[in-house]
Amino acid sequence: MSTSLSGSKTVFICGSALRGQPDHSNLQSAHFVREAKTAPKYRLHAVGNGWHRGIYGVEAGGISIPGELYEMTAEQYDYLAGNEPPNMYPHEVELEDGGSAIAFFYPQALIEEHGWPDISEYGGWAAYKAAS
Repeated sequence: MSTSLSGSKTVFICGSALRGQPDHSNLQSAHFVREAKTAPKYRLHAVGNGWHRGIYGVEAGGISIPGELYEMTAEQYDYLAGNEPPNMYPHEVELEDGGSAIAFFYPQALIEEHGWPDISEYGGWAAYKAAS
């Protein structure tokens, strides 16, 4: 997991806190590092009737999820984590370039239990929201 000596954390954002999305303010003044994609090891779902996104890792059939990397102080990270929807949890995500960051995952079992739609084919949360 990417944590620097100064206590900042590199966080991968791929949902409603992306630039131009309604919850971007939850990042406060976190430093935008760059756009990034995950390694093709994840699935993307619209959770809670499309209220937010849910990702989880898979052994096969995954996609690269587009997103953004941010450097966050401990305070910014705690604020973001405190404003994530219920059941989301921090987990290391592998990036396309071989690096890693912290992302917020959603339990695959809950997604399957509720039958929330797999939106991986849209190519990302922002693209899904623009199409829906």
